[in-house]
Amino acid sequence: MTATTATQFLSTTRGDRVAYARYGNGPGVVFVTGAGPDRANDPITERTAQLVGEAGFTAITWDRLGRGESPASGALDLDRELDALAAVIDAAGGSAVLVGHSSGSSIALAAVNRGMPVDGLVLWEAPIADTNGDTGEWAAEFERLLDAGELENAQLWYMKDMPPEWVEGARASGAWPHIVAQAGSMRADAQSMGWATGDDPTATFAGVRVPVLILAGTETFDEMIASSQLVVDSIPGARQERLTGAHHSWEPDAMAARIASFATELVTQP
Repeated sequence: MTATTATQFLSTTRGDRVAYARYGNGPGVVFVTGAGPDRANDPITERTAQLVGEAGFTAITWDRLGRGESPASGALDLDRELDALAAVIDAAGGSAVLVGHSSGSSIALAAVNRGMPVDGLVLWEAPIADTNGDTGEWAAEFERLLDAGELENAQLWYMKDMPPEWVEGARASGAWPHIVAQAGSMRADAQSMGWATGDDPTATFAGVRVPVLILAGTETFDEMIASSQLVVDSIPGARQERLTGAHHSWEPDAMAARIASFATELVTQP
């Protein structure tokens, strides 16, 4: 299978310019990253996409709006991010399996709910276990801080429920100014998680009627298992599995093999 790793570009219906990489040829598989990463600093996703491409699929990774080689200004809200994702799906062949990582999972769910041409979902550790309104309040405060121009406070607020060592490690790194500068790119993440954690998840996900595979690492946080169970219980036919992975991430060979087998099921089923 061929693999094109050079950066390519497309334009959305709103005129945003999106950078992406394409691996392989075949049915589409599009990766939707969570808060923060772009292609340059996410080698695990890039390697996974390469392996999926070698397995007979068109696998696409992309820099979400406001990250990497997809610079964008203004409010990068969920609707705008979904328009970018729609353009990426079109580049993958017009429809695709979406592979969501963390908050990218809630963006992928929102894409299906919106009626976009999605063949199926593979969701890795979607952090949407809470349905008591706290997530919506958290998202609203994050947006308030963004709109006030308090980017560092917004970034710290976004990370407030993450392990303290993650937060301190990020703040102590030389990348912290860059992380803060792109805090606005996480508005869509916050909005999608606020949407996904409504009071009635069964009603929230009523529009999700594609095959769904929920994955969590063999070494992960209890909250990730709880969120997997909530999504499984809310979407008819959704499946839940554990896969080799730790620290909220996966092992590329195992993940690529599972994505390929799931996508092959969709291609071969009547």
